[in-house]
Formats: sequence, structure tokens, C-alpha cells
Amino acid sequence: MHKIMALDIGTKRIGIALSDYLQILSNPHSYISRQPEQQAVNEIIKIAKENNVEKIVVGVPFNMDGTEGAQAQDCKNFASNFSDYEIIYEDERLTSDSAEENLRAKKIDFRKDKGLVDIESACIILQQYLERKN
Repeated sequence: MHKIMALDIGTKRIGIALSDYLQILSNPHSYISRQPEQQAVNEIIKIAKENNVEKIVVGVPFNMDGTEGAQAQDCKNFASNFSDYEIIYEDERLTSDSAEENLRAKKIDFRKDKGLVDIESACIILQQYLERKN
């Protein structure tokens, strides 16, 4: 059995979430700095190998009209580093807002650690995919 990884790729940080082996639930994992970029790529590959990942779901921030902007292209360019994995692009519009709401509901103060929002966003991206897949 394999897990699925999700990435919320930002300009500063990358949030990471992993599915369970049944590929039903999304679980928070961690966040890493995006720079230096090769180090970030290596760390993601290491996490993927350690967790028996076969697919990577990449959140893509489409514009509100559904078109791709520069940030969406940046995410796809970064995802091209993971050619050994099946890559799935998932619309991530408004996930950061939802992530902040979820953290507030859990009474988690994320103001001093924005990486918590990135992790929660990755969880939302992955859960969206898992629900549609199953």
C-alpha cells in the first residue's frame, strides 16, 4: 500500500500533508523552507521515500476565473522536480482562508508560525483530492 503526499507550494514555505495507507484521510506532516530550492526538493523526496508515497498532489493557485497565472506556473515548474512520482494538480483557490478558519476553530494561534497555515492548506488540498477520488 502507498500513501499520497500533498504540497502547498508557496514562495517562502511548502506545506506537506500525507494520506493514510487506505488513502481516505489527510494528515498534517510538516512544512519546509522553499529556499534553497534544491534542498527543498531533496527533503520532499526524502519524506516521500520514507512514507512510501506513490502520488504527489500539488496545489495550484488558479485565478478566480479559472485561468493560470504566474504563481500557478511556478507551482507546476517546482512540481516538475518529482518526475519519479505521479503528479496530480489540485485547485487550491481559497485554501489558505479555509486553513486559517480551521486553525482558529481548533484554537491554534498561527500568527507567529505561518507554516501551520501551509500545513493545514496541504491537508485541505489532499482531502479534496481524496474525497473526489474515492
